[in-house]
Amino acid sequence: MSDPTSNQAPVDPFAADIAAFKAKQAEQQPSKQDEPKPEPQSQSLFEQKQPLDQKPPLEQKQPVDAKATPQLPPSEKTDLTDQSPEPQPPRDQLSQAPKESSWLERMKLGLSRSRGQMGEGLMTLLVGGREIDDELFEEIEDQLIMADLGVAATTQVMDALTQQVDRGDLIDARALRKALKSELIKLLEGSSTPLELGDQAAPFVILVVGVNGVGKTTTIGKLATYFGEQGKSVMLAAGDTFRAAATEQLVIWGERNGIPVVHQTEGADSASVVFDAMNRAKSKKADVLIIDTAGRLHNKSNLMEELKKVTRVIQKADPTAPHESLIVVDAGTGLNAIQQIKTFDEAVGLSGVVVTKLDGTAKGGMVFHVAKTTDLPIRFIGVGEKAADLRPFEPADLVEALLDSDD
Repeated sequence: MSDPTSNQAPVDPFAADIAAFKAKQAEQQPSKQDEPKPEPQSQSLFEQKQPLDQKPPLEQKQPVDAKATPQLPPSEKTDLTDQSPEPQPPRDQLSQAPKESSWLERMKLGLSRSRGQMGEGLMTLLVGGREIDDELFEEIEDQLIMADLGVAATTQVMDALTQQVDRGDLIDARALRKALKSELIKLLEGSSTPLELGDQAAPFVILVVGVNGVGKTTTIGKLATYFGEQGKSVMLAAGDTFRAAATEQLVIWGERNGIPVVHQTEGADSASVVFDAMNRAKSKKADVLIIDTAGRLHNKSNLMEELKKVTRVIQKADPTAPHESLIVVDAGTGLNAIQQIKTFDEAVGLSGVVVTKLDGTAKGGMVFHVAKTTDLPIRFIGVGEKAADLRPFEPADLVEALLDSDD
């Protein structure tokens, strides 16, 4: 017979341990659930409250910022509104400003150094009702000499003032001040003949000469601009084939103003360039032909002979040319400019003077010296580097810019 216990399921030896583990785990689960539940709830509530506090402002600020960012262009609009009123008044004022005043202002600015030396010195002496005596006259004479007026020009001015004092026309320094300005203008009036293009067959040929460093090539570019503003067709001839940058400099001036420039390679015969330019100017029917020449020392006879050769070539193409022979002198050279004028006049027969670089010297009085000691008219004066800073010579403007006083 079989054992009755043989039909029962075998006993699991780990059942009791498993049951005990489960019972223990079951006992621990409620405690874990009970303890963390309030904490997660409180944390969840806190976490929910915090986003509720933060999200609405963030959601409200973000749309505001998002709307503000596309509205940033109004800041550009404000810039545009800021810019629109600002440029307009100055432009209107500039367009309404008279040309004479702008030129006078440029002269005053350019002649600031000369005004400090000559003008302020004289005006300091001639202030108020100071009595006119020999001491005052000596101080005025010293100021004029120091400003490079030269002895002849200074003597003429002082003699005229002395005669007015003797007649009783001048009683104090204020009256003497007005008389001095008047006499300085009279001294220059005989040298202020403007350059006018004649009625001869085109082109009107202008030969420009001068020593090295006086601003000759730059002056030619400014003259081209000046005639171009008058509606004249201009052509340039780069006859200075010795200085490396001379041709390039003239070509640049021509390109800026749409003016053709006749030139050859560096070192070419200057007379050949001039001859070619004369023929081209005739064929193109140019109104004005301005010829640049190599800068040369006025005391070198061989170089002066080459300049005479250029003049002969011009006259072969047109016996009446050159119609104007201008010498460019640097105001800073002072009295040495007179010797330059005399030497070049003997070589080519000058007909006019251009005084440049008045803005770079404290002795603007050399203009008076040129007017007194030469028979040549001063055609143009230069007071700066811009094209507009070269203008026809006006004695009253120069004296006003030098003395810079209100009567």
